[in-house]
Amino acid sequence: MFDKILVAVDRSPATEKAVKYGIDLAKLTGAQALIVHAYPKIPDYLGEPNLSQTISRHLERAEELVNPIVERFQAEGVDAIPEILEGPPADAILRVAKAREADLIVMGARGLGSVASLLLGSVSQKVIAHAECPVFVVHEPKEE
Repeated sequence: MFDKILVAVDRSPATEKAVKYGIDLAKLTGAQALIVHAYPKIPDYLGEPNLSQTISRHLERAEELVNPIVERFQAEGVDAIPEILEGPPADAILRVAKAREADLIVMGARGLGSVASLLLGSVSQKVIAHAECPVFVVHEPKEE
């Protein structure tokens, strides 16, 4: 059913749930996992060496997030490939999904609420609206 499952990750609590679903779905279907994370665009006006240093810090933080997740997938017998991109998260997710021909996108939603997401827009809403494949959205755990 699925050959490639894109799992979008960030530092939100919903990521943990998305990763668990991603692992289970990939194991169930024998799919490859694409672990995608986007960091904010770095302004060019920083100049050198500040620009290179800032990009290096962002890449390092992104790898600290993504690499353990890739290892979790691999420990479960799932082929997982990291994808770290610069730019808006929704755009990055959509670009990778299209370029890698993902069959499913699994991602978390922060649940900003209707007013906040209406004003700010949400990554999950943008991905759902523009994805060429199904999108499975996992909500952030509720506080009790």
